[in-house]
Amino acid sequence: MPKAAKVQAKIVYPSGVKEVSDDLSTDDLVRRLKECAQAFQNISQDDDNTVYIPLALHLATDGFLQHPSRDVRLLIACCVADVFRVFAPEAPYKDPSQLKTIFEFFIQQLRGLEDPKDPTFKRYFYLLENLAWVKTFNICIELEENQAIFCKLFALMFNIVNDNHSNKVKNFMLDMMCPLISEADSVSQELLDIILIQIIEPRKSQNKNAYSLAQDILKRTSSTIEPYIQAFFNNALILGKTSHSEVAHHLYSLIYELNAICPTMLIAVLPQLEFKLKSNEEKERLEVTKLLARMFSDKDSDLAATNKPLWNCFLGRFNDISVQVRMRCVQYSMHFLINHPELKQDITEQLRQRQHDPEEHVRYEVVMAIISAAKKEFNTVSEELLNFVKERTLDKKFKIRKEALQGLAMVYKQNMSSPDLPQSTLDCISWIKNKVLHVYYQTALEDRLLVEKILHTCLVPYQLPLEERMKKLYQLFATVDDYAVKAFKELLKCQNIVRNQVRALMEEIQMMKSEERDKMLVNRIVALSKNLLDPVKSQEFISKFCTLLENNQRLREHMDVILSGTASCSEAEHSVKEVMKSLGFPVQTNTFYMTIKQLLERVAPVMIDHQGVKQLIMYVQDTILGVGNIDAQLGLVNSGHRGLQLLHTLTYVFPGAFYSDEVSNELINFLTIEDEVATDITLQILINIGPEIEANHPNIATRVLPIIQNFVENGTVKQAKHAVACIKVIASNKERVFGQILDHLKQNLTLQSHYFRTSVVSIGHIAYHCPDLFGLQIKSIVSKVVVKELLMVDQDIPRVTEAMWGPFDDLPEETKVKIEGMKMMVRWLVGLKTAQQSASSTLRLLSTVVLHQGDLMEKNFVS
Repeated sequence: MPKAAKVQAKIVYPSGVKEVSDDLSTDDLVRRLKECAQAFQNISQDDDNTVYIPLALHLATDGFLQHPSRDVRLLIACCVADVFRVFAPEAPYKDPSQLKTIFEFFIQQLRGLEDPKDPTFKRYFYLLENLAWVKTFNICIELEENQAIFCKLFALMFNIVNDNHSNKVKNFMLDMMCPLISEADSVSQELLDIILIQIIEPRKSQNKNAYSLAQDILKRTSSTIEPYIQAFFNNALILGKTSHSEVAHHLYSLIYELNAICPTMLIAVLPQLEFKLKSNEEKERLEVTKLLARMFSDKDSDLAATNKPLWNCFLGRFNDISVQVRMRCVQYSMHFLINHPELKQDITEQLRQRQHDPEEHVRYEVVMAIISAAKKEFNTVSEELLNFVKERTLDKKFKIRKEALQGLAMVYKQNMSSPDLPQSTLDCISWIKNKVLHVYYQTALEDRLLVEKILHTCLVPYQLPLEERMKKLYQLFATVDDYAVKAFKELLKCQNIVRNQVRALMEEIQMMKSEERDKMLVNRIVALSKNLLDPVKSQEFISKFCTLLENNQRLREHMDVILSGTASCSEAEHSVKEVMKSLGFPVQTNTFYMTIKQLLERVAPVMIDHQGVKQLIMYVQDTILGVGNIDAQLGLVNSGHRGLQLLHTLTYVFPGAFYSDEVSNELINFLTIEDEVATDITLQILINIGPEIEANHPNIATRVLPIIQNFVENGTVKQAKHAVACIKVIASNKERVFGQILDHLKQNLTLQSHYFRTSVVSIGHIAYHCPDLFGLQIKSIVSKVVVKELLMVDQDIPRVTEAMWGPFDDLPEETKVKIEGMKMMVRWLVGLKTAQQSASSTLRLLSTVVLHQGDLMEKNFVS
């Protein structure tokens, strides 16, 4: 009998299992192996199973292990795995080479776990569960080539694990792999590399499941694997030996990831980094600085608290001789401020020094770090840190000034938009709006253009709905300081000048072509280009834009809308977008596009329109009349006067927005309230929009004139002054109106009259504004009343105080009237137009000087 037949004769099969042989047809073999596999599953370890040893050896022969059928190999693997379970702890396979073959066979079969949707996945899962539960692979620990087997197994598991695997599958993988580390006599560098390479880039991002698996392995086996990891880093960091490791070139990335996974592994490694921080090689210091910055600044890191010497050493890198190292430290400051408030004081002290760094890139990063932190979480940034940014708004480099100013403005916009703004936050950012507007006092055009852009994008964002936009504008103007108010007015004035220049340019373009017209066009282009950065290139691009306008009527129509002064903000914004579409691609490299965009940003009225003015008037009305709660909404107190000042400012540059019966009626209502300041400002508003009222709203003029006339005769000095100017621009028949007023005023020209001073002021301003109409009458008043009865006569009223200087309001009424008499004479002289009415032009010039001195006397008068 052949030897094979003798072996076959000795094989005993479990009950109901037919003989299996590798020469059977695949279908029959699969069917019989299924029965065999089921039988082995039902066999217990407690039974006497030695009778099945020949069968176990038979199933592990090459004919089955290398069978071409995938199903056959899978069933054989399940059967052999059960053999190890049934015969544990003494497997029937004793030959080391056979064991190696079997376990490599197992590894090959485990690849079937890759697709959980495969119909045979349940059997692959059974194989994995069996091997993990019995710790079958632990048998390999006794083999000389165990590390090679483990490397293949680990590499396969990391390669096949995916999102479709359940937690149960992943846990069985871990149960199978972790004992091979924790119970082995050693861990090879190759196996260590296979695990570690999974937790660093690019593998970490490419296969997140493998990263998670490796992470869990390291956590479960930390006590066993720690000495090998420490030895690896000791060799790499101190001795420079890497044993040809695959991860040798990723040491710092590896330290970072291991610190995040299991910090205790690095207890002996981190002190070595302190020496690396002081390396003579800049590149090495930079890499270690980056590593430690990440480790210290991570959200849940307690490294700074547990390793103070290393933290202090890291802080020293803020003052490194290398610009790149200092920059890296500063860049990570944002993460420290956000994630570690307990380290804020240390970081603040370092940023205090670096904000004065001689290298502009470092100062720039200081600004960016603080602003980035403030944008993400404002309460992580102290007022002291914001003051560092405030200082950088005056940096000698525009790039830094720009980022500092824009950053502060964005912080202001972000926080002021919050409906529940804490008082502490409000106090911390209240100065930002003032600081932004104060920059408009700088002489550099680039700074001024930046402030204009910030005004429309951050302080009063033009994209907000009308009501919200007007609230922002009202709140801004009501809360800024006097210097910022002046800057705001100057900003609007400069934009209006540019707007008028563009308007004049458009008029030239639409004229008939001629040599004179072309010459004038060039002059206007040159003048306009001075309002933009790089005037030379701007001239070229504005000329190109003019050519476009000449040949495109639709474009001209959109420009007319932008410059009309009566268009709504939405209409102006739409027209700007339509114009921009004709300028090419909206990219930074398209300098033509960027130049015209800059020009349109200066001239387009996207902040205020007629509806906006009506909204502002409503806010002022709510405050002054006490019928609304706008002050409570915006955190203001008695903002009505500032609101009127805002309206007055807007009349200079957007008078068209005030032209309507509704607006005029509301302004007339303001004249009837008992508030001297409010009525005075309202009169000034009417002066600016008066010509339109006279021309197109005669009914309004008829209503308002009696009210204004009352201020001329019975108002305060300021009211009288502005009321006269108001009548001049509103009244259609000035001679008749002023004639009536003069007749009434003459009756008050006695010291006993309560309105004597008002009458003197009113007559002086009438003389100034209408010298041709009442020359003789006023001359008579000057000579007979002002000179003889007022200036030349002293009533010897006792002084209230012996002090040399005092406020104007504390002066005796006689003194105040005499001052106004002197100023009246000067206004009369200045107002004279012809040599016949005046002694000479020199006299008028001197009179102007005296008038100016009189104004100064009011402010600080010698009693």
